[in-house]
Amino acid sequence: MSVYTGSCLCGGIQYEIRGELAPVQICHCQQCRKAQGSALVTNIPVSTEQFSMTKGEDLLTSYESSPGKERVFCGRCGSPVISRLHSLPGVVRIRAGTLDGEPPLTLLDHAYVGSKANWWPINDDLPQMEAGRQPTK
Repeated sequence: MSVYTGSCLCGGIQYEIRGELAPVQICHCQQCRKAQGSALVTNIPVSTEQFSMTKGEDLLTSYESSPGKERVFCGRCGSPVISRLHSLPGVVRIRAGTLDGEPPLTLLDHAYVGSKANWWPINDDLPQMEAGRQPTK
């Protein structure tokens, strides 16, 4: 079984994923752009059975950015780490940039391209959706 680790910028929060990584979901919506301070966010859905915090759980801070959506970040350095959807209680969505090393990631698609940053071109052949997708496990 594969084991992947991840951490926030300051290293105060560390986590582990046991099992294979799902493809990365890329979101271009304005809310994700604001939360990340970037043109997009890269999410990897992970079963809560495969995910465990190994350090710094007390540093986690959360914010309900919209009804049923919780963004979780490091209270010390501010790194976004995961998000949770109340509609998917057995899944966390890891921010791909917090993974350590060079994990074998694949990309799934681009969501909310109808509201993407006009200064960020999409230069790949991945599927693009004007609006969102149904979250996948």
